[in-house]
Amino acid sequence: MSKRQEEQELQKFLRDVDEITNLIQGLNSTDLAVQEEAIADTEKRLGSTKEKEEDECTHRVDRTVINTRPSVKDLPNQEGMTNPEPFMAALEKDAKERAKRRKQNEALANALKEQGNDAFNRGDYSAAIQKYTEGLKKQKDMPVLYTNRAQAYIKLEEHEKAVLDCEWALRCDEKYLKAFFHMGKAYLALKHYGKSRECYMKILENDPHKEKLCKDCMNEVDLEEKRQREEEKATEEFESGRCKAVSVSQLLQKLSRPNENALFYAGGIQLLTGTVQDCTEQTLFRTNNGFSIINDNEVIRRAFRPEMKSPAEEELSLSLLLLWQAVCKGNEENQRLLLTHPYVNSQLPALLLSEVSEIQEQCLALLSLYAQTEHGRSLLLRHLDLTKWLQTLMSFVSVFDSRASRAMNLLTSLIVEEQFKIQCRIKLSTGVLPLFAQLLNSVKTVDQTALAQCVSIMGDLCSDAVIRIQMAESQDTWQACLNLVDECWSEGKVARYPVCLQAVLGLMMNFSLEPSLAIQELAEEICRRCMRLLSSQDGIVVTRAVGLLSRILPASPVAVEEAVKQGLVKKMIRVLKAGGQITSGYAMKTLAVCTKNSRQAQEEIAKLDKRCSLLLKLLCSQDEGVAGNAAFCLGKCLEVPGTATDLLGTDVVRTLLKLASRDAQKSSVQENAAIAIGKLCAADARHTSRLRELNGMAVLSSSVKYVQGF
Repeated sequence: MSKRQEEQELQKFLRDVDEITNLIQGLNSTDLAVQEEAIADTEKRLGSTKEKEEDECTHRVDRTVINTRPSVKDLPNQEGMTNPEPFMAALEKDAKERAKRRKQNEALANALKEQGNDAFNRGDYSAAIQKYTEGLKKQKDMPVLYTNRAQAYIKLEEHEKAVLDCEWALRCDEKYLKAFFHMGKAYLALKHYGKSRECYMKILENDPHKEKLCKDCMNEVDLEEKRQREEEKATEEFESGRCKAVSVSQLLQKLSRPNENALFYAGGIQLLTGTVQDCTEQTLFRTNNGFSIINDNEVIRRAFRPEMKSPAEEELSLSLLLLWQAVCKGNEENQRLLLTHPYVNSQLPALLLSEVSEIQEQCLALLSLYAQTEHGRSLLLRHLDLTKWLQTLMSFVSVFDSRASRAMNLLTSLIVEEQFKIQCRIKLSTGVLPLFAQLLNSVKTVDQTALAQCVSIMGDLCSDAVIRIQMAESQDTWQACLNLVDECWSEGKVARYPVCLQAVLGLMMNFSLEPSLAIQELAEEICRRCMRLLSSQDGIVVTRAVGLLSRILPASPVAVEEAVKQGLVKKMIRVLKAGGQITSGYAMKTLAVCTKNSRQAQEEIAKLDKRCSLLLKLLCSQDEGVAGNAAFCLGKCLEVPGTATDLLGTDVVRTLLKLASRDAQKSSVQENAAIAIGKLCAADARHTSRLRELNGMAVLSSSVKYVQGF
């Protein structure tokens, strides 16, 4: 049977199933008109079947049939109608038998599918195809069998058959995503790049949530198409006799000679590196098996190890690293081939620990080349174990040359990838944090610029909740941060290492977002350091010190009391008067924490902020966080006798009403403003008259539930 006949047979089978289903539904209908039409269609279908069978006989038979039963619509009433129940029962019985057989076939097909899957997982793709084919004989409209068989065909590089199977699957289900996916893979192997992209676009059209999958697949198509164009161009230039193109091939042939000394190979590799200037030479290096030059050459393999080497082997190792940079720069396919080379894959990370600084330098340069692009970072994450990289690269902070900055730049590029952050979790507590604490305690003996960048990197890693929790719970890390603050800050107004100080304050702000026992135990020490830093002339230092205070103080009422005694309220009022949106937000939150926990703080604000003029100004802030905390502080200060009376004649009622009603988007801001209104009116009845003038009694009524707790 031809493929066209198979397709016609499947389509006819699917139509028959649909027609029989519709007939059964019609015969079971309570609507007489629908039931009558179904009976007529059924008789017509049976009659046509009978005629077909009789036509196939050798004898002619008179097929004239006289219908002696009147139509349902001609009967005077329902009671006079011929009973169709026996016919319906027979037809329903036949349908049930068909459904039963279909169910049995479906079970057999599923069993064969599982057998095929087992064979596929074993790598026996021919056996898998056989099982899927047997399953399709039982159930022709089962799309998963077609796509599973297509996947096996792809493994056997029979891509045309894979495409055909995916087409059959889509005839069974036009939105079957697996069919589009495997068809895209098959078309890619056939170099039909446009059709491959169309398949992935179909997936995206049917399921927008598959955006990342489709993006990765289409990137693969783009890279493969680019690779083909590069190789075609390189072949053309080689055949035309272009000098450098020919030189690449000749040099690779010479380097394939075995049993030469290390300096021979180093010299040849250096000449080859100088020859590789553009994409053409990079491609010819690849197509002439350039990446295999270390496969069977023991001299080159020995040089590409991190152990102690002779001077000649060191030079050979450096030459290889420079060659890899030349052939991989901007060339995605070469980057992939190098990183998937078994020997390079296993040895490259180890070279970071080489005792030869020049080898470390060039290894970092090669890895940085990968980290510059999303594709390169993806290759690093996919093919290398990066669980120790944070610890390894962080150790370069203790060296005083370009390796330190290159290692930090490499880390800065890698931390944008979520997968890298996940891998960093594994060794964080056991390897990274002890080393990090050691570096923080050694600011005088390390590269301060690299240390500041390292601290900033750790701060960025805190965007990962797991890492942030581990850091927040590490008392040693907190103590090391405080030690660094002490080393950076003298009693003057200028820090010794300002960049390091800014970075460590930012880091502590980040992991102070997580409550921990370490924060509670060290809260007083942290607050004392921050209080000292408020006299700094560095605006960044002041802002981060205030921000850290706003996050640490809520964890310790004792720290609040001590800070208030040390003049924190006065310092925060000074910061608020100086302005600055971010700093004001932190300072206002700090004051809110103080007034919540300290009567002294309430009294100091009432005394220092005459008629609460600063708080009234902050109530009108565009930043709702600032306005809400100002309303909270005002409500607390109204507990101080005389404060409410001092506010007579101000526009405090109107301002609070605006926050308590429609103007504020955050419910907490509305609540704080409503509470302040209630306390204001309770403390001095004259504010109630003003409230009535502004038609604000409804707001006051809604605030009763908040005021009751005070």
